Amino acid sequence: MRIAEIKTYPLAMPIAPGEHRTAWGEYTSIGIVLVAIRTTDGIVGYGEALSRKNPRSSALLIDELYAPLLLGQDPFLVDRHWETMFRQMSGRAGGMAMEAIAALDIALWDVMGRALGQPLHRLLGGMGRERVACYGSAVSWGAEETARRQIEQCRAQGLRMIKLKLGAPANEAIAWARRVRDWVGPGIALCADANWAYDVADAARVAAALHELDFVWLEEPLIPEDVAGYARLAAKSMIRLAAGESEHVGMIARDLIASGAIGVFQPDCARAGGLTETRRMALLAHAYNVAYAPHVGGGGAVSAAANLHLAAAMPNFLTYECMIFPSPLRAELSTEKVADSAALVDGEVVVPTGPGLGLEIDFETVERFLVRP
Repeated sequence: MRIAEIKTYPLAMPIAPGEHRTAWGEYTSIGIVLVAIRTTDGIVGYGEALSRKNPRSSALLIDELYAPLLLGQDPFLVDRHWETMFRQMSGRAGGMAMEAIAALDIALWDVMGRALGQPLHRLLGGMGRERVACYGSAVSWGAEETARRQIEQCRAQGLRMIKLKLGAPANEAIAWARRVRDWVGPGIALCADANWAYDVADAARVAAALHELDFVWLEEPLIPEDVAGYARLAAKSMIRLAAGESEHVGMIARDLIASGAIGVFQPDCARAGGLTETRRMALLAHAYNVAYAPHVGGGGAVSAAANLHLAAAMPNFLTYECMIFPSPLRAELSTEKVADSAALVDGEVVVPTGPGLGLEIDFETVERFLVRP
């Protein structure tokens, strides 16, 4: 069996006003790149790259740089292919290049699972989980009417933990967290995501307030490059810190993990070089007794499924990010409801049992959201 064809589908969709407001601003649209790898045996595997701003650029990178390296190759040699693609970089790893590699890597794993008739979580490790814990993500920053509706949506779906977005300044973030805690009450756990909004001093103030309000974690309060800042913040704070969605390779993430500054590590396999590299990073976190909670964010159905399979397989898994803002790229891109909030059972996500990722692509949805020249 050899790789016969690789096709890319840049996709983009609008986001309803107010549904996804963070410290970075309000998202009005989001993009992904769907990848299909067809083998000489007729097996088709799917992958996905998060490409928030310009999915056509990411698709071009895959088509012209990485895909030619894989054509004619054995799809089972995932580690070799990963190294070959990784060595095309001329500098520090990260960004669009790693996201492009992620899409191809996920598709290769999907091919393997389909060829072997096994779900990916059994190939990635296998903890025997049939369902995984999850949390609703995320209550929009500073938008009261939207936030109340999103909280009620989470309650109706049986979710037992909810994440809210925070922004700056710190005193407004603290006041917002208090209001959300009052709305939610004591029966639902809360965590918060600041999307790099603070310096160490303001982050320490927010962390102290969240600890008082019994939040589970404070996520990405600082820019991801400031590992020393995370260490200083951890020394000042009682609340667990979370980070990792901005990490793309283990060789860089190891400094953050080894620093002891974070208690929750959150890589996204549609960004961090696919299942191959994200698995390495999750196990590295396990070696340092750090919990693994995959980021899903604005990803589509393939990303959500791939991150779910890894969540089901890793020994240090904590909880899975179940996105709550409406997304046809997540809810309708697959003909099966995989890792979508509409498919929750008792507030948990069901782990797919079908071969590979356990989904099939709805190409009518692809046509609806395809970004054309």
